[in-house]
Amino acid sequence: MLTFFALVHQEDDSAYGVQFPDVAGCFSAADDMEQVIRNASEALALHLEDGDLPAPRSLAEIKKDEDVAAELAHGAFLIAVPLISFTGRSKKANITMDAGLLQAIDDTASARDLTRSAYLASLARRDISG
Repeated sequence: MLTFFALVHQEDDSAYGVQFPDVAGCFSAADDMEQVIRNASEALALHLEDGDLPAPRSLAEIKKDEDVAAELAHGAFLIAVPLISFTGRSKKANITMDAGLLQAIDDTASARDLTRSAYLASLARRDISG
């Protein structure tokens, strides 16, 4: 899985703004820190779904970038954002877990009007993207 670094900005009580130095034109925003990586990961996937995939720079290379360094000096910070590519295809997978845990998953999924697969996929996406 590729990871891209993103600059996060916030001024006063505004939302968090996110930009990707290695992906021109890709931006995101979030009202709170809990949503920053999730929203950024989604924006990154959508932005890159039909285009060429740029090579992400390392953290050391990003920090050497003059524009990034200037943003960091003014209070921005860097986060690592995973690129989760959605293919639009489903793939069956067998998993094994404790029967009680599986029942709790099924009960929770049912209460949320989701299938077991949809519920587990949403949890995985949320965990992977922070």
